[in-house]
Order: sequence, then C-alpha cells, then structure tokens
Amino acid sequence: MPLEFRIHISRLNKTIVSIDRFEIPENKITFLFGESGIGKTILSKAVFGLLDPALLEVQINGLDYPAYLALESTRKIQQNGFFVFQEPSTHLNPLLRLNEQLREGSLENAPGEPEILRRLWNTEGDEPIQHLLEVYPKPYRPSGGEKQRILLAMAFKKIALGQQNRRSSGSAGNGTGLFIFDEPTGSLDNNFRNHFLKLLFEQFQQFPFTALLITHDYSIISEVYEKYTGLREQIAYKELSLQGGRLALRDFAPRAYLEWLRAEKPVAAPQKPAAKPLLQVRGGYEVFGKKMIISSHGFPSDGSRKDYGMFHVQPGEIIYLKAASGVGKTTLAKIIMGLQECKNLEMVIGRWKFSERTPKTAWRKLVWGKLAGMAFQHADEALNSKAKVKEVFGGLPARVELNDAYIRLRLQELFDMEIDGAFLNKKVAHLSGGQKQRLNLLRTLVLDTDLLILDEPLNGLDFLSIQKVIAALQEKQREGKAILMISHNEEIFDAIIPPENVYYLFGA
Repeated sequence: MPLEFRIHISRLNKTIVSIDRFEIPENKITFLFGESGIGKTILSKAVFGLLDPALLEVQINGLDYPAYLALESTRKIQQNGFFVFQEPSTHLNPLLRLNEQLREGSLENAPGEPEILRRLWNTEGDEPIQHLLEVYPKPYRPSGGEKQRILLAMAFKKIALGQQNRRSSGSAGNGTGLFIFDEPTGSLDNNFRNHFLKLLFEQFQQFPFTALLITHDYSIISEVYEKYTGLREQIAYKELSLQGGRLALRDFAPRAYLEWLRAEKPVAAPQKPAAKPLLQVRGGYEVFGKKMIISSHGFPSDGSRKDYGMFHVQPGEIIYLKAASGVGKTTLAKIIMGLQECKNLEMVIGRWKFSERTPKTAWRKLVWGKLAGMAFQHADEALNSKAKVKEVFGGLPARVELNDAYIRLRLQELFDMEIDGAFLNKKVAHLSGGQKQRLNLLRTLVLDTDLLILDEPLNGLDFLSIQKVIAALQEKQREGKAILMISHNEEIFDAIIPPENVYYLFGA
C-alpha cells in the first residue's frame, strides 16, 4: 500500500504549494524528478514532520500540522526512518566531531559503520576515513562530497539498525519508516554516485524499506534501469510537475528518457569550417597559484604532463569542457569573459588577442554581448530577484528590439505554458528554480552572439525542459554559433557532442 498525502502549505494565507495526491509506494525505492523549486523538498519535509508550524500553515490529509505530527504513523516515519538533507553543511554540527555525529542517538547502537564508510569512500582501509572523522565540520572542510557521504552513512546506519531489529523480531515489514534522500548525489561524481546506489540496493534486497530519492540527475535512470533489472518491480519513477496550473505527481517512464538519449546525435559540423576559430585558449595560465593544463586526450594518470595544450571552438561547434568538481571549469569561463584575473593568459576571441595585460575595459567594449555571451551556473545569483520577468531583458545590447511581443515569443520556446502579460510582470523571486534557469539561459541566447559560454545550463530542469534546451542549443549550432559547454550532465552531452570536441582541464 502506498503512503498517500493531500498537502496544502501556505504562509500568511498565501499558498506556497498544494497537491491533492503525493504518493510514496511502501517497500519500494522511488526516484522523484522534477524541476528545481517546484516543491519536491518542502512536500517531503512536510510528510517527514520537519516543517515549523509556527512559520507555515500546513494541512495534511485534512489535519492541521500539529495534529498530523501527533499521529502514531508520523512518529513511526521519524523513528524508523531518516532524512538526508540536500545541503549537508547546514545539517552538520560544527561543535561536534564527525565521528560523534555518526553515533548520536539511536545511531550509537547501529551496526556496520566501518563497512558502510568503506563502501561509500570506495576504500579497503580505514585510516583515511578515521582521520576525517576526527574533523569538526567547517565550510571548507570536509569537502561537500565528504559531508554528503557522512549524512548518507548515517542513513545507512539507520537502515542497518532497522534490519537488525527485524531480524531479531522476525518481522518482514519496515515499521512504516521512511528514508528520504534529497539530492544525495549532487556533490558526488558518477563513480561515488554508483557506489552509493549499489549499497542502497544491496541493503534493500536484504530487507525492503520505503525510500524516496529526490534528484535532478536523469542519467541515474541509465545506471539503475540497466544494472538492477531484477529489482524493476520494486523501483518506481515519479515526476512532479505543473499541469494546467496545478501541481501533480505522475509516473515517469524511464524508457522515455533512455529512448530519447539513444536517438540524440551530434549536429553535423559545417562542411567548410572557418579559417580561424572564434575562441582559442592556451593552457598554462595560472590562477589561484596553480597552473592549468588543457588536453584533448583525457586526464593524465600521473599529472606529469608539461604540454599545456590549447582548445579552440569553431563556428557551428559545441566544445565540451570536462574536469573534476572544483578544479576550475567555471573559473576558466570567467577568465574568458574577463571576470577573473589570471597569469600567463594567451587567448583569442574573434580577431582580438587577450592577455593578462589587456585592460578590463577591452572585454566590456569588445566582448560582452558583442562577441560572446555567458549563461552563469546559478540563476539565483545571475538574476535580479526583485525584477519582473520582462525587465530581465532590459538594457541588453541585443541586435533586435526587445519588446514584450518578442520576449513573449522567445520565452515560449523554453516554457511549457502560456506566456501572458501576467507572467511577463511576475517577479523573478516568485519563479521556480527551473523557470529561473530557463530565463537565465534565454537572456544570453537573445543576445545572438557568435560565441556562447554555458555553465551548467541544465541545472534544476525537468525532462521536458531538458529536451527543449538541447533542441535550442542544437538550433544555435545549425545557425553557426560556437558554444563552450560546461556541465556535469556527461551522459547527455556525450550523446550530442562528438569525442573529438571534448577537452579536459586539470592542474599541472
């Protein structure tokens, strides 16, 4: 039987989120997709009993929140389950060592901690992990991925504790506990993501439990659907979306993503490429005290390479820049746009040469909105939250008149809804995360520059929006635009970008 909830959340009599049926199948692992900011996290927190009734008016299944929290079923959800938060830094106590937090409360008696940690860190030895566990959490240490794995380890200890209790009692059920993983792999590369999934499914096979895994990573479907074929009946795929202005939870067919991915092909390169690339950047530049190498041959095994390399982007090409998280992909994009200083810069954009001695005014005069446009990774930081949607396009050096009719037409390309005057006058702050991301991308596309630099353009998008964005970028290719792509969505961009257009960035 599924856990079914009718949920309404408001503040000061203004609806924040409302859904008639939020369903979590019992004793299954459910993957929940949907664009950022649509309500996945707040609905999950409401079910788990984590919202503050003093700040929000919450009703679940017709009950006011205090009455829902007092239910025996809600207490069992909390007592027998665990909630892995999206931002681990805000949920680790800086006054307690990590090993102390791993053993707080009921987790003190949970079995299997050493093995769980070894599996999540993919190591046979305990020494590196034990050293890490002595650390007091700080903003810069441990890393985001390490913090995330600490919270995952807590969840797995709680799962192991439940399994131990069921073995001793002979019960096959999970005591109506609920395990919610909110973006559990957001700070993990695919290797560590897959180790997490393997451990999750192994634990599930021992004793099934109810789990909800919230993610924007549609490539997780390939890993799960193809590797865990024997568990397909115990895995559910859901997507939260707005349908006719109302929030709805619907089944998501994994084959829809897999078949779309298989059908995607690289756009054919121009038959006669331009004599000169639109962008050339030589490796060997130095930023934050580290020299950076660019290679078209993959990451080195020993870091001993001395050839700094160069990448270039031709008209009609997408160049895909890969690097480990935190190495400096976004920093390089900012260097190209003149937003970040570096040493030993050798770069050409169009017919203009740039170096560390080039005055900053040159980028403003020659590059910004003329030769190149950049869509930044974090829409919340790139957009003015107090501006209206139509005001986001105000003041841009576009080649056409940016009137309401033109803005409405361009928005319609990426938005699956009617773009009317009310939407044009809506404050950016009131948009969902996915809507902000699409608006952020469109602001760059309307500039119609010959070079586009796109930093994580698929962040926080649902599947339909991903398809629309990919189609729009491929159309830009056909128009002859040069595109530099930075994205962790390797599976998707590996499908539409040929291997010879992939470059790798790493420190010397």
